[in-house]
Amino acid sequence: MAAHMLGQQVRQFSTSVVRPVSKLVKPPIQVYGVEGRYATALFSAASKQKKLDQVEQELGKVSTLIKDPKLASIVMNPHVKRSIKQKTFGDALTKAKASPMTINLINVLADNGRLPLTGDVITAFGKMMSAHRGEVLCSVTTAQPLDAASLSELKVALNGFLQKGETIKLETKSDPSILGGMIVSIGDKYVDMSTKTKIQKLTKLIKET
Repeated sequence: MAAHMLGQQVRQFSTSVVRPVSKLVKPPIQVYGVEGRYATALFSAASKQKKLDQVEQELGKVSTLIKDPKLASIVMNPHVKRSIKQKTFGDALTKAKASPMTINLINVLADNGRLPLTGDVITAFGKMMSAHRGEVLCSVTTAQPLDAASLSELKVALNGFLQKGETIKLETKSDPSILGGMIVSIGDKYVDMSTKTKIQKLTKLIKET
């Protein structure tokens, strides 16, 4: 029942921003979950109207807006009426000169009580746009920040995973808890070469002998 209701909500959004109703344009990658379905509907609508880049830029503004404590205290507060949330958010978007498509996304999320998912929808849409541009998302976690030489060497190694026409979109993070080595996530591949994991495997092996 919940899945059926969600399907109706997403179709409502998809059809309300582009008429006449036509077939959904599939994004280059599928993002699962409720946020993925809203992002897919938005990608389809924006693609049909050739406004993908514009919508992506506007969602960047929305992301900034929802981080504002004053606005968030209203639109993300479950005790505030939906109509008040919608008007507050709508006024902020109008001031930011957002397009009707972006405003409509927020209105539909508000109508369906899904405003807390706004950030997740934006993230999902961003992943779709990266894939649309041929960018391969890559996350590298090391115990300490990489110096310039190591980062350059890493990029060369990661480029070996790419297909023709693809580019790396690299995010580096540091996490002292992994002790050493690195954890690499690129596309659908995940490689854990951290010292922490090696120690855990060794400890498990010792306990089993």
